[in-house]
Amino acid sequence: MSKKIAVILSGCGVYDGTEIHESVITLLRLDQRGAEVQCFAPDIAQLHVINHLTGEEMPESRNVLVESARIARGEVKDVREARVEAFDALIVPGGFGAAKNLSNFAVEGAGCSVNPDVLALAEAFAEAGKPVGLICISPALAAKIYGPGVTCTIGNDTDTAAALDKMGATHQECAVDEIVEDKARKLVSTPAYMLGKNISEVASGINKLVDRVLELTHEND
Repeated sequence: MSKKIAVILSGCGVYDGTEIHESVITLLRLDQRGAEVQCFAPDIAQLHVINHLTGEEMPESRNVLVESARIARGEVKDVREARVEAFDALIVPGGFGAAKNLSNFAVEGAGCSVNPDVLALAEAFAEAGKPVGLICISPALAAKIYGPGVTCTIGNDTDTAAALDKMGATHQECAVDEIVEDKARKLVSTPAYMLGKNISEVASGINKLVDRVLELTHEND
């Protein structure tokens, strides 16, 4: 029987939404492993819109749910519709959208807050003891989801790791092609483009994360 996995997206594009490579690798690996996937995103305005060619901010507004539909080929729902009992695990790809739209970590750092609908869903998975995978910068949400003492990784970026530690997380350095697992919480994280120099490096870590998350869903079978 295939496992059902919820994936939270945060827009479309590394600088203001979901990192596209990371999300596609995640969705591809889940499909290769026979998982059933439903993408979700908050129905909110993006923090801002970035021109990905120049890196400059653009004078327009975009909706996170609408932009996430680009990656999900239209198959994405408002995160408020997600019910933890309908899924076996949760995965959140990275991209600045995780730090700008799912939370305000990019602006507030250690003093950040998480979008209440995203936080409620993630907390529900944590409370149910269901596996969660956080990729790239999305482990910045870990301490808000699990509380102090949670172990996770964003690779080896000193400033970001210090912010995570200040929030109450225990940061563990990790190579791009490896994962860090908090066994007590069934939380798996990997650095992806926080460290990766190319898509193959990023894929190696994400594939391990997806595989481990799926393994954890079978523990109670």
